[in-house]
Parts: sequence; C-alpha cells; structure tokens
Amino acid sequence: MKVLAVLLVLLVGLGVLLDRVAVDVAEGQISRQLAAEGGLAGRPDVDVRGFPFLTQALAGRYDEVRISLTAAELGRPAGTEADVVLRGVRLPLSAVLAGEVRSVPVERIDGTATLSYDVLAQEFGGNTTLRPEGEGLRITRTVDVLGYRLPLTATGTVRLDGDALVVDVREVSGAGVDVPGFVVDRARELLDLRYPVELPFGLRLTDVTPAATGVDVRVTARDAVLSAE
Repeated sequence: MKVLAVLLVLLVGLGVLLDRVAVDVAEGQISRQLAAEGGLAGRPDVDVRGFPFLTQALAGRYDEVRISLTAAELGRPAGTEADVVLRGVRLPLSAVLAGEVRSVPVERIDGTATLSYDVLAQEFGGNTTLRPEGEGLRITRTVDVLGYRLPLTATGTVRLDGDALVVDVREVSGAGVDVPGFVVDRARELLDLRYPVELPFGLRLTDVTPAATGVDVRVTARDAVLSAE
C-alpha cells in the first residue's frame, strides 16, 4: 500500500508538471502570435489561468486568459500600458493543431488601457504638459490667441462621450501674467480636447479616471470574436 501511495503521489506530481509545461508552451505561442499579428514591438505577458490546463485544452474552452502590454511593447511613450482579461475563450484543440485558427469567440472581455499624459499632451499640441490633480487634470500650455502669446494654466475634468475621451477645461488663468477676461474665455476653447479611441472586437468604453502616469480607460465586451482579418 505504501508503494502504491508513493506511486500515486509521483503520478499526480508528473501530471501537474506536464500541465504546467503545456501551459507555458501555450502562453509562449499566444504571446508570439499577438506580437506578430498586432505589430507589437515586443512580446506581451500572457497568463492562462485555471487548472488543470490540459482539461481546458481538450475541451477547447479556457476559463481566463490575462494579457499585459507595456509601453515598449506597444511602441508608445512611457506610462502607456494595457491589461486585458479574456473569459470563456473558445478555441478547439483540433483547430490549433491543424493551424486553422481564423477567429476566437470570447464570452467576455474586460480591460484597462492607460493613455500616458505625453500621448494626450501631443493631441493638445505645442508645449503642453498634463498632470493629475485631484479627480481631474492640470494643463499647462502656451497659446497664441487674439494677438497675445500667453502661458496658461488650467484645470479640467475627464469624461467619456461615446467612443471619445473628452477633457473639459473649467478654470483658466495666466501663469504670472495679467490676462484680459475675453482672452481667457477664448483660450479656454483652445484647451478643450476630444480624443477618439478606436476599439476593435466590439469593445466599448465604460469609464475613465486620471491616474499617476496617464488616464485609465476601462473597456468591456460580451460575446466578442477575435479575428486577425
């Protein structure tokens, strides 16, 4: 009996080892494919959750797949990143083995993308800088308006409008300069920003929040289909 018990423990251990080896291989393949098809500058981190993996593979359904992308992998300025969770990923093993994967149905996608302040500052143009302040943003920029060249400081809020991120400026003042009120009113219009966010796979924007390095944008989708076409 003792020998059988030891043998059973060894077999279970071997099964777990094989399962972990299989999931490591799968994560590597997914990472390489994402990098190639997405034109990424590096391979993202992929984590296939759920145990055992081999049972999921045989069933062709994966409980949860997490994908993390850094600024370097996305080819974007520092502070840009994305974390995506795929739940209920349906991918038949036969299609994988035959190399015939054309699309991947997913029951639910949830993700957060951080748009760095450098990316948003480029949309404002000029020498704009952005940083978080409370639940909103502080915007610093020099503008040319009505014959004046003015260094301005403004506070604003961030919200969603359909598929766009919108920065609404609330208060504007000259940075150490006495600025006429009508000029400030005109400058406020120049500092408003509407930034369209293009989303694939039926994803929709659900929330936006200023964070330390950028604006966090949350997305979600149900019954999505991932396709390289």
